[in-house]
Amino acid sequence: MEKLYEFMENQLDLTTSQFVRYKYEAIHWDNRMLGLVGPRGVGKTTLFLQHIKQHHSLRDTLYVTADHLYFSSHSLFETAETFNKNGGKFFFIDEVHKYDNWSQELKLMYDAFPDLHVYFTGSSILDIEKGEADLSRRAPKYLMQGLSFREFLAIRHQIKCPVFSLEQILNHEARIPNVKHPLVYFKEYLKEGYYPFGQDLDFETELNQVITRTIEVDIPQFANMNIGTAKKLKKLMVILAALVPYKPNMASLAGQIQASRNNIEDYLVYMEKAGLIAQLRDGTGGLGELGKVEKIYLDNTNLMNSLGDGEEDTGTIRETFFYNQMRVNQKVTSSSLSDFDIKGMTFEVGGKSKGKRQIADAKEGYVVKDDIEYGYGNVVPLWAFGLNY
Repeated sequence: MEKLYEFMENQLDLTTSQFVRYKYEAIHWDNRMLGLVGPRGVGKTTLFLQHIKQHHSLRDTLYVTADHLYFSSHSLFETAETFNKNGGKFFFIDEVHKYDNWSQELKLMYDAFPDLHVYFTGSSILDIEKGEADLSRRAPKYLMQGLSFREFLAIRHQIKCPVFSLEQILNHEARIPNVKHPLVYFKEYLKEGYYPFGQDLDFETELNQVITRTIEVDIPQFANMNIGTAKKLKKLMVILAALVPYKPNMASLAGQIQASRNNIEDYLVYMEKAGLIAQLRDGTGGLGELGKVEKIYLDNTNLMNSLGDGEEDTGTIRETFFYNQMRVNQKVTSSSLSDFDIKGMTFEVGGKSKGKRQIADAKEGYVVKDDIEYGYGNVVPLWAFGLNY
């Protein structure tokens, strides 16, 4: 196991703790077992390593990645057993979905080693959900999304800003300390701010790799797709990127990718959970149920910039940002009057010349405007909604 400890120390040396993601404080680290899941590239590995550096001793802690060569001849359970017998207390497993039968072995660890804390990440929420039957009631699951505009300011520009609630944003209390002109930063965020690796010189290449791996590896593995079906999934992604916001027409999509109409809805759900698209539903879904899909967006504006042809629709970018940022802490549904509904409040998203006609009949309506620095009355700047997590 010396190789594993060496790998862990190398990873810790490369990790900084200057800023931690929004999900960190929400995680109950005292749980005997927990999972941190989310789309590829949003910073799950870094969050685990930061926690180890800040709160654990290397004497009783082990961090591994499930695709390490070590596990070609050793099992996760065997490693946990040896680690526990030698006084180990905290076992961190990164990218656990890359290990066959991971859920069964995690269940065995939980039952066999009551004094061992096991934490795991999964780049694909699809595989984590597939294994939940074996981990029910044992491992709470925390879902982490990409950077908010607020987090982007802190990580990329060292501008610290508090979290503002939706109520505070609507009351015009949201401010970025010592920043008079937020739009310069906001435009940068829309292009390359959602992913923590956005400042890399090869960001576009890396993001394309994330998209490709998700489509060609994660989803096909989960859904037991063959190569031909995976190619159809890739074609579907290209079609949606050109059409968003798209009012779903399953028969049309099925014809374009030459697939069964009955499969299209499943494909869209897979893509949504993998962090590639976002489906805006109406409010008809009851407790634990999803409403009817009214529109399909790409998941975030960075994906739009990467998959677009350089002529992305500005209105779609605005709506994508609003939905992407607000869904983290709010239930966002479609509005029969305008663009979005949150808790009975109606939101119309547009540019600085956007009027109030669409919300005239709303009980409580707001116009969300891009290209303005500050709001007034029921007019709120779009960038402010990026400070809610």
